[in-house]
Amino acid sequence: MCNIGPAEIRRRRQAGWFGAIFAAALLATLVALSAPAAWLWLLVLPVAAAAVGFLQAALHFCANFGLRGVYNFGPNVGKTDTVIQAKFRAADRRKANKIILASLVIGVVVAGLAVLADAMVPTAIFGLTKTHITQDRANQVANNPNVTVLAKNLNVPWEVAFLPNGDFLVTERPGTLREVGKHERTITVNGVKANGEGGLLGLALDPDFAANNRLYLYETTDTGGKLSNRVARYQLNDSGLTDEQVILAGIPAGSEHDGGRLKFGPDGDLYISTGETGNTDLAQDKNSLGGKILRIHADGSVPADNPLGNAVYSLGHRNVEGLAWDNLNRLWATEHGRSGLQSGLDEINLITKGANYGWPTIEGDQTAAGLVAPVVNSGPDETWAPAGMAYWDHSLWFGGLRGETLYEAKIDPNGRLSLVGHFRAQLGRIRAVDLGPDGDLYVTTSNTDGRGAPLPGDDKLIKINPAIFR
Repeated sequence: MCNIGPAEIRRRRQAGWFGAIFAAALLATLVALSAPAAWLWLLVLPVAAAAVGFLQAALHFCANFGLRGVYNFGPNVGKTDTVIQAKFRAADRRKANKIILASLVIGVVVAGLAVLADAMVPTAIFGLTKTHITQDRANQVANNPNVTVLAKNLNVPWEVAFLPNGDFLVTERPGTLREVGKHERTITVNGVKANGEGGLLGLALDPDFAANNRLYLYETTDTGGKLSNRVARYQLNDSGLTDEQVILAGIPAGSEHDGGRLKFGPDGDLYISTGETGNTDLAQDKNSLGGKILRIHADGSVPADNPLGNAVYSLGHRNVEGLAWDNLNRLWATEHGRSGLQSGLDEINLITKGANYGWPTIEGDQTAAGLVAPVVNSGPDETWAPAGMAYWDHSLWFGGLRGETLYEAKIDPNGRLSLVGHFRAQLGRIRAVDLGPDGDLYVTTSNTDGRGAPLPGDDKLIKINPAIFR
């Protein structure tokens, strides 16, 4: 039996309203995190909100549900006759109905806003871009004839190159270069110091490799207890690597954010991605090679038209791990956003000579004079940890480390990007993504790098026929 006075009625009324609003907001969050399709908002949220309102009414207006109510105020103190109890229940029913109706309205409004937000690509939420990623649920890795494992049990593979004889070269971060194919061998690269995210990283073959056998490696080294990154040129022959020549030194190194991608561009120059090693000031320091995209000639000399008179091509980067040119010879780059408790805001940038991409001054959709925002970012609630990147059929294809997905960023005629995720959580962490001379995509997993959950046979070099995605 409920003992109901004026103060108690007011308290219960307030608790009912606040409880209904709080519960509806909580449900909105849960559905947003779990709903696989936007239309479920319209089905789940209003019904759930109305149910919560009903429970609130049940808890806070107990007389409405057949219990005998006893007034302790006014002229009817102590009375419970049929007329008074009927009026008492009727009044409570009206209040309960208001709570249920309000909860339903809240649910419908929030659901409508969610569906509207889901339809926007990208969607502005609290001033940041929440990238809409369509998941490819049709293609699976298991028993797929278009997915071929070429090598297993690699040791933190980082980059892939394609030899004229059909074999593959794969860098392994601890400091070895593996040849995979008809001629299997492992070459130790002297002087490499594996440390955290540093070690033997990028690899590029000289554009004239068939004639000169030259290749380029991005290496972390330790000189007198001080770590640094460098680019070295070698000749590959039957005895291994010879004729070592360091063509660029003094790149900052650390246990994180070491960059490391090497790619020859359409202009014949070598492009190098570097990180700011956790020291954010380096990204804006024009005299530092950290937090940059660099460009040099194959012999290490600086092109005369580099914007700052040194090796820097663009600045304001946190940690670039992917470089690729599209069919219009535009340079694109993947870049890691913030990390730690505030993860997310990973980026795809369209790179132009001399541009400043803003780290750490701006991130996400933020803008500032003289700084360039990314074409698209992952938003504050999703992390790709984007790595290697290749271009095929009007799309940028890049690996997700934390995202554990092969991402496809489709480029429309206006340069806008729309994203599709392939093989989500089927391969684990994906580091290298390269387009082979046969038109297939070649990826390496990175599940043995200390941050993944190794699968049997990891790490792997995998060949994927991208036509299955068309």
